[in-house]
Amino acid sequence: MTEKGRVYIIGAGPGDPGLITIRGAKCISEADVIVYDHLVSPEILRHAGENARLIYAGKQGGDHTLSQGEINALLVAEAGRGAIVARLKGGDPFIFGRGGEEAEVLCEAGIPFEIVPGISSAVAVPAYAGIPLTHRNHTISVAFVTGHEDPTKGKSDLDWPTLAGIGTLVFLMGVKNLPTITENLILHGKDAATPVALIRWGTTPNQETLTGTLGDIVQKAEERRFAPPSIFVVGTVVGLRETLNWFETKPLFGRGIVITRPEAQAEELSELLGRKGARVIPFPVIRIAPPENWEELDGALDRLECYRWIIFTSANGVAFFFRRLRERGRDIRDLKGIRIATIGPATASAVEALGIRVDLVPEEFISEGVVKAFAGEDLQGSRVLLPRAEEARDVIPEGLAKMGATCDIATTYRTVRSDRTATELAPLFDNEKIDVITFTSPSTVANFLGIMGPDFRLPSKVRIACIGPVTEAAARKAGLSVDILQERYTIPGLVDALAAFFQQAM
Repeated sequence: MTEKGRVYIIGAGPGDPGLITIRGAKCISEADVIVYDHLVSPEILRHAGENARLIYAGKQGGDHTLSQGEINALLVAEAGRGAIVARLKGGDPFIFGRGGEEAEVLCEAGIPFEIVPGISSAVAVPAYAGIPLTHRNHTISVAFVTGHEDPTKGKSDLDWPTLAGIGTLVFLMGVKNLPTITENLILHGKDAATPVALIRWGTTPNQETLTGTLGDIVQKAEERRFAPPSIFVVGTVVGLRETLNWFETKPLFGRGIVITRPEAQAEELSELLGRKGARVIPFPVIRIAPPENWEELDGALDRLECYRWIIFTSANGVAFFFRRLRERGRDIRDLKGIRIATIGPATASAVEALGIRVDLVPEEFISEGVVKAFAGEDLQGSRVLLPRAEEARDVIPEGLAKMGATCDIATTYRTVRSDRTATELAPLFDNEKIDVITFTSPSTVANFLGIMGPDFRLPSKVRIACIGPVTEAAARKAGLSVDILQERYTIPGLVDALAAFFQQAM
């Protein structure tokens, strides 16, 4: 007899993937099957295990992928077969999330379950709009109300006279019924001049906030064509938004920024852009692959003891070099007596993470900077190893040769074009959802244009940002105008330059 599995009914939070709870993320990672709703951030699904089966059960605009009955049956069936099931619901599962109904069905079927509370959009979305739901100078009461009651009931169960007397009201899913809500509140004593706010796509970089009064918000919403998913907040606390609007005032808020670097190397850039409010658009145009053969690097590893210096020009080079070192049955002890140089602090961090001290990092994080940094070293007769990409400039080996060194180049990795397609970005360009395309190497420039095709024309409003003069030169040679180039050739430097550019433009 198959042992029954269990179901985690998890609140996935309001939209910002960073607001998933630690317990929720752990349960997702354990699940064999994940059943998720429309408003669950795709980034949250990254917590899933490699072999987890994902089942979309969302609804959008009344269009149900699966009915509630079908979802209930699915949870029972999967857990009944012994699977660990994560049922991901937007916000909190017990606040207008029908989590209670699903839990009842599981209980009746004898399926073990656990409720993992989530951060409700009712609380988080107003907070991200700079609206505290309670404030000692404004109100001591708050009510959460569904703006979309069960349509089969025939009449509303809302106690409008009581609701009209509460200090702050938060209506979830209320945009479609906004005229009815405002009319009833005013009819039962709520002042038409009461400040209100509609907040769409709250806690995400797409967040949009429309403020007004109880008397004019319907007209404003119609003019703006405000649509779900939205939260409607009623109360004098809305007036505090002018002072407390912390999220939408971030320097890159709502800016669509395309990241073209490989997915494995994009985490830092994505995180830093997200902190400044950007809408990150991952579009890796290259992937990092091993060399077609290891002859050059294996030969260098066989004669490691003859090298005085090893120069790493990227974190990728570090990763593949030490991977191959281990595959050859060797380790960092074989580097005893060899000095290490890196092109910049990010590459140095990759080396130091392995417990190896870096001896030299140039002030200017480009190949020319590496050569300048060796100006004070006596390299006459020295042998230097340069593990690098298959295609790279020869500035370092040529510069060191002039100083009397012998520089052995060992191909350690390759950059190859990804399988992304131009059709992925086309609707974003058409709807003006892209503000910046970032390039972090000449290969990202070449492969981006290769993917987009010969007929691609960059929209006039889209800006180009590059790390360093080498990438800038590649972009200009390809016919692109470079608008943003930072002084520090690092990922944090690029993000700071983007923020400064848009702050100056405001």
